[in-house]
Order: sequence, then structure tokens, then C-alpha cells
Amino acid sequence: MLITYRMKFTINAISKDCSARAGVIQTDHGDIETPIFMPVGTVGSVKAVHTNELKDEINAQIILGNTYHLYLRPGLEVIKNAGGIQKFNSWNKPMLTDSGGYQVYSLGHNRKITDEGAIFRSHIDGSKHLFTPENVMDIQRVIGADIIMAFDECTPYPCEYEYAKNSMKLTHSWLDRCIKRFDETQCEYGYSQTLFPIVQGSVYKDLRRESCEKIASCDCQGNAIGGLSVGEPIEDMYELTELCCSILPKEKPRYLMGVGTPANLLECIGLGIDLFDCVMPTRNGRNGMLFTSEGIMNMKNEKWKNDFSPIDANGTSSVDTIYSKAYLRHLFTANEILALQIASIHNLGFYLWLMKEARKHIIKGDYNRWKTMMVKKVTSRL
Repeated sequence: MLITYRMKFTINAISKDCSARAGVIQTDHGDIETPIFMPVGTVGSVKAVHTNELKDEINAQIILGNTYHLYLRPGLEVIKNAGGIQKFNSWNKPMLTDSGGYQVYSLGHNRKITDEGAIFRSHIDGSKHLFTPENVMDIQRVIGADIIMAFDECTPYPCEYEYAKNSMKLTHSWLDRCIKRFDETQCEYGYSQTLFPIVQGSVYKDLRRESCEKIASCDCQGNAIGGLSVGEPIEDMYELTELCCSILPKEKPRYLMGVGTPANLLECIGLGIDLFDCVMPTRNGRNGMLFTSEGIMNMKNEKWKNDFSPIDANGTSSVDTIYSKAYLRHLFTANEILALQIASIHNLGFYLWLMKEARKHIIKGDYNRWKTMMVKKVTSRL
């Protein structure tokens, strides 16, 4: 019988020159070394990538699934009959599910926010649904991810102060209901789950401070920062992330939702962030953009037509050295599906390599110096 325990976070090292830290999150499905990037598997799969590639090529330690999408397809009955999301998608490592709040926010005119919850229409068939703090907890219990997120409202940018304030208070009210429901229920499958609250407050420092203080007072096992990387200036994102990290408990993992570019990750690790997720490596990869340790390549450019050197001589995935730049460009030009697979594997492999290297330099104590050098490299155009 599987023995369950509460998630545990251990900090192994803090860099001597900034707030970057290296740690380990222990879950019933395995350990996660931080800082870490989570590939996004919206409907239970990372687009164009097999599970064995996630494990063996990319070295992913945790992936993300989306509550809104999994609720609509394949539906909770199928997932429950399978024995939970990890058994359904053959991923026997940790998973995190977001609450669906961002997806409901992105529906625009097809949703209505009330104190009770969010009423929305499915993007698939137009059917009407209601998400409440209580049933979002129930849904994520059935999905079965190791880390589940509180239901929140994500504010747009730009956003008026009063709207941001009222939205934050609604998110806090929903959080209280999420915690109550979470504490009243158990995971469907015999292992433990962990609830992370989400900080909101748009770009307003006083609201972010108030939200962080509220979230910290709830004493959950980890905390998330939401509502950033939604169009605000990058300087604001960094400033608000630093503010939140200064208030959220240092002994608990911090998750910055939906961020971002390799440079974003490197900068925010230095501010004290432990977990990230973003569709950028796979989405941009499918459009021909490859991230590397030496810079960014647009594989659709004519310049690669007769370049028979490896895609990335420094890459960690087998696709990086098996295939040439010229061949990958040809695949994109010919609209071959293999191009999407190669690019996705490469980009995710690079992101996970970047996290591993960051961890090494945190432990070494020179993260900030290394980060400054790497940011210049990863933002250059090849």
C-alpha cells in the first residue's frame, strides 16, 4: 500500500550573491529538484512530445495539466475510471494542475464572474458551466495531480485599481472556500495532494503586498504568484516578483505562473522563484523558434538552407545532433509534423538544461555572475 505524506520542501543552498535557492520538493510521485521548469501538458499531453521523450530526452521532473481543458475533455469520469491523470497519460512522475482561472479569464465575453464563481461557455460546444471554489477543488481531486491550485480571478493588463482591488478580494474569498473544501476532502487515489494559493493584485504594489500577506497567513505548503506576464512591462514583472518573494515564506516553494522566456526564468530565479511553467518553448518551437545556450534561431530563415551542422552542438537531446539545421529548416518549409516534434523536444530539453545549470551555480554560490553572462547569450539572435 502506498504510504502518503505531506509535501516537503528542503532548501539545499542559497546563492551567496542573490536570492536564488536550490531545493528539493518531495511528493508521493517522486522528488523535484528546484529551480525547475514544468512543461505544459494542457489536455494531459505535452504537444508533439511522447512521455518517454519527456523522461529520457528532456529530463522533465514534473509536468502541468489544465483543469479547465481536462474537465471538458476527456471529462472527469474517464480520468477517474483510469485511476487518475498519471495513469491515464502514463506519466508516473509529479504533476501540477492549474485551477482553470486563467482559461476562464481568457474566454472574455463567454464568461461571467460572480461571488459564487465563474459561469462560462465551453469553447468546444458552447455548453454552459459553473466553476466554484468548491467544485474546482473536487475536480482537481478527481484529476489527481500532486500539486493543485486555488481558484482565482486573473486580472487583465491594463487594469483599473478598483477592479484589481475587488478582484483580489474575490480571489481571497475564494481561497478561504478552497482551503475549507480541500481540508474536508481527500485524494481519490490514496496519495497526497498539496494546495497552492495564488497571489493577485495586478501591477499595484500595495495590493500585491496585501495579497502576499493574506496568502502567507493561510500557511499552505507552497505559494504561487499569478497575474503577471499578461502584458505588463517586464520591469514591472521583475519588481513585483521581487516584492512578492520578500513577503512570501522563505521556507516554502514559490511558483511564478506562466513565465516565460529563458531570460525571464534566469532573472526570476535570482529573485527567489523555484517553479515555472510556460507554453513558450513548445508554442514558439512549433513556429520555428529555437532557444539555445548561444542565442535564438529562427529555423525558417533562408540562412539555414545549406547549413549541415548539428541543430545545436551544445544541446542535451539526441535530436540536437542527429539532425542538421538544413534538414530542420526543410521540414518546416515542407510543413512536416516531424519539425514540430524536433523543435519541441529541443526547446524543452534546453529549458530543463538551463534549470539544471542554474541549480549548479546556486550551489556553487556564483549564480548572479553566471546569470548575467547567460542572459546576454540567450537573448542574442543567431
